[in-house]
Amino acid sequence: MPLARVLRLRDATVIGLGSMIGAGVFAVWAPALGAAGSGILIALAVAAFVAFANATSSAQLAAVHPVAGGTYAYARAEIGPWSGFIAGWCFVVGKVASCAAMAMTFAAYAAPEGWQLPVAVIAVAMLTAVNCFGVTRTALLTRILVLVSLLGLAVVVAAGGTAVATGASPQPLPAATAYGILQGAGLLFFAFAGYARIATMGEEVTDPARTIPRAIILALAGAVTVYVLVGATVVLTLGASVLISAAPLVDVLAAAGWSAATPVVRVAAAAAALGALLALLTGIGRTSLAMARENDIPRFFARIDERWQVPRRAEIAIGVLVIGIVLLADLRGAIGFSSFGVLLYYLIANVAAFRQRPEARRYPRALQIAGALACILLVSTLPTEASLVGTGVVLAGVVYRMLRLRIRRAQSETRPR
Repeated sequence: MPLARVLRLRDATVIGLGSMIGAGVFAVWAPALGAAGSGILIALAVAAFVAFANATSSAQLAAVHPVAGGTYAYARAEIGPWSGFIAGWCFVVGKVASCAAMAMTFAAYAAPEGWQLPVAVIAVAMLTAVNCFGVTRTALLTRILVLVSLLGLAVVVAAGGTAVATGASPQPLPAATAYGILQGAGLLFFAFAGYARIATMGEEVTDPARTIPRAIILALAGAVTVYVLVGATVVLTLGASVLISAAPLVDVLAAAGWSAATPVVRVAAAAAALGALLALLTGIGRTSLAMARENDIPRFFARIDERWQVPRRAEIAIGVLVIGIVLLADLRGAIGFSSFGVLLYYLIANVAAFRQRPEARRYPRALQIAGALACILLVSTLPTEASLVGTGVVLAGVVYRMLRLRIRRAQSETRPR
C-alpha cells in the first residue's frame, strides 16, 4: 500500500524548517563555540555552504525519485543496493541520535532539575504516538511549534541587540584554528540537516517533482537566516561564557536585563526541540519503511496502517530505540555521533546526484563535487569518540547486511524448484 499524498509546499517547508530550527539553535552553540572559538561565524558559513550543496543534490534526486526513503532510495536507483543500504543505515542511526539530542534539549529547558530524564522519555513516547495517527497531524503540530520557536528567538535577538547597544562587553572567545573551525562546522552541520526530512517524505508530497526541490531550498534559506541572527547575538552578548552555559539563549536575556522574558524563551526552546523531534521521527520512519520494502531490514516494518496510512510498526520501533539512547547517552555525544552518520549520508547523496543523466540535472556537477569533498573533510574533523563509535556502527550495519544476504541466498538454494 502506498502512503497518501497530502502534504503541500507549505507543509513540506514547515516540516523541514521545524527540523532545522529545533535541531540545534538552542543546543549546538556551546560545543560548536568550544571547537571554533572566535571563528564560529566562519564555521557557520562553512556549514551553511555544505548544507546548500547537499540540499541541491537532494532536491535534484527527489525530483526524479518521488518515493519514501530519501537518499536510501536515490542511491539504490543511481548507484546500487549497497550504496543505498549504507546511506539508509547512516541516516537511521544518525537521526536516532539526533532524536535523543532533541529530547534531551527539550527536557533541559522544560523540566525542573532532576526530572529531565523522565520528561525526555515521555516526550519521545507522546510524539511517537502523534506520528502513528497520520502525517497531516504531524504537519499541523509542527507548524504550531515552529511559530512558537520563532517568537522566542525573536525575543532573544531583540534582547541581544539591546545588550550590545548598551555596551555589553562579553569575554573574548578562544583564538580560532583552521581545524577548530572545520570541527565547529561539522557540529553545526547537525543543525542544518533537517531538509532531509522533506526528501524522505517524497511519497506523501503533492506534485513532488515541483514541491520537494522548492521546499528544500525555502526551508534551508529560512534556517540559515535564523542561525546567523542567533549566532551573532550569542557571540556579541555572551562571548566565552557560553562555553559553560547549559541554556545560552536564556543567559542572553539575563545579560540584557530581560530576565522577565525567560519563560517565553524556555517555552520556545521546548517547542523547537519538540518540532525537530517530531519531524525527525517522521523521517526515520519513512526511511525504515523504504529499507523494509527492499528487505534491507525485516519486512515486518514495511506494513502501512490501513486507516492512518503511516508505517506504524517502524514508528514504534524507532521510538523505542530513541528512548534507549536517551537513557544511556549525553547531549554532546549524541550531536557528534549524529553529525558523523548524516555527513556520510550526504556524501552518498552527492555521489548519486553526480551520476544522474544530463536530462535530470538541475544544478552543476561542480556543486556536487564540492558537497562530497566537504562532507569527507568535515567528518574527518569530528571528535574522535564520535568518529570511532560511528565507524563501528556503520561496520556493524555492513556485517548485518552481508549475513542477511547470505541467509537469503542459502534459503533460495534449498527451496524446491
